[in-house]
Amino acid sequence: MLSYRLFIYVLAAVFLVLASGNAALRRNPRTSKVMICPSIFVDPSGKGNFTTIQAAINSVPSYNKRWICIRIKSGVYREQITIPFDKPFIYLKGEGKRKTSVVWDAHDSIATSATFTSQADNIMAKSLTFINSHNYPLNGSGKPMRPAVAAMIEGDKSAFFRCGFIGLQDTLWDASGRHYFKLCTIQGAVDFIFGSGQSLYERCSISVVAGALNGVAGYITAQGRSEANETNGFVFKECNIFGNGKTFLGRPWRDYARVLFYNSSMSDIVVPQGWDPWFSTAHL
Repeated sequence: MLSYRLFIYVLAAVFLVLASGNAALRRNPRTSKVMICPSIFVDPSGKGNFTTIQAAINSVPSYNKRWICIRIKSGVYREQITIPFDKPFIYLKGEGKRKTSVVWDAHDSIATSATFTSQADNIMAKSLTFINSHNYPLNGSGKPMRPAVAAMIEGDKSAFFRCGFIGLQDTLWDASGRHYFKLCTIQGAVDFIFGSGQSLYERCSISVVAGALNGVAGYITAQGRSEANETNGFVFKECNIFGNGKTFLGRPWRDYARVLFYNSSMSDIVVPQGWDPWFSTAHL
């Protein structure tokens, strides 16, 4: 129990630092003046600087050192987008997670199927949804269920506010780095929050669609901490778990997987045993 408390304290301290850094977008600490984030506008109708999100990302200079806001008009953007490692300090801002969405259909290779891939450090996104449409519509696509990633996050110090991540299997690959998710909606059925990130999920909606599995229970998490001295793990604080079918809270992707649900609401879709050992039983 002590190790879990220490983990929470350390994680909370990390995200206090992240939050103070993000505040610099709005106010200069020396002058107290509001700072304006230079903006690039994306509008599919052609009324902005670009019609695609990827074109806007490509326009950001490599090794950029100041925040640049990419403002994305409402609509459905059918494209696969990547923020490469050499383009930090990008802020993607949609007009609402029900109004602005990025949709792509790809599967199998989790390394290449993601609708959204973020490799750079210091990335923020707000008010948009990332969807991998390969397994949709649920129970009606006629396709076998396959890993189909909606978002892969592997840069350090990334934050997501009021975003959506929609898929069925392997929806959100929280791959590596320190990440913060607040008021986000994450949907899936099998291992749909997975990876080796050191991440805090606060007041997020965890939407389980295990009813699509025809009576088989799903899994919310598959965390990938592989050594006892690694600092990564997932903390879900004041989250809400709901949906259909039955689900485990998670199963260990690696031997030292670490996941903590704190003060969260769980409906009766969560099976009584809570966790499945998968292939790793030594450290449960």
